[in-house]
Amino acid sequence: MIDHIEIRTSRMAESLSFYAQALGPLGYTQKVDGDAKGFGNDDALDLFLVEGTPSDVHFAFAAPDRAMVDRIYDAGRAAGLTLDRAPALAPHIHPNYYAGYLRDPDGRLVEFVCHVAEPG
Repeated sequence: MIDHIEIRTSRMAESLSFYAQALGPLGYTQKVDGDAKGFGNDDALDLFLVEGTPSDVHFAFAAPDRAMVDRIYDAGRAAGLTLDRAPALAPHIHPNYYAGYLRDPDGRLVEFVCHVAEPG
């Protein structure tokens, strides 16, 4: 189980804005403002940004339902964030894998995924 992730960015101001907007629907806010900038919700502090040369990494945030994946993607569109792939099922992974994708200011693929079947 991963406790947190730290990523490097050469565009701190833009990255702080991106993650505040993209993670806001999940209840995330910036909680730490030191050399490392930390984002979390009421239960976790799991994403940190530090100044540096960006690395290529793909990571995903869990969403409680498919509607939340849609809301995050729509919020990204409304905020002018870089859209990658619209929310959709990925049955080649598993039958209930529903994900949408954005790109952060350093070009990293940021996924929002729900593993729960649609209700009834």
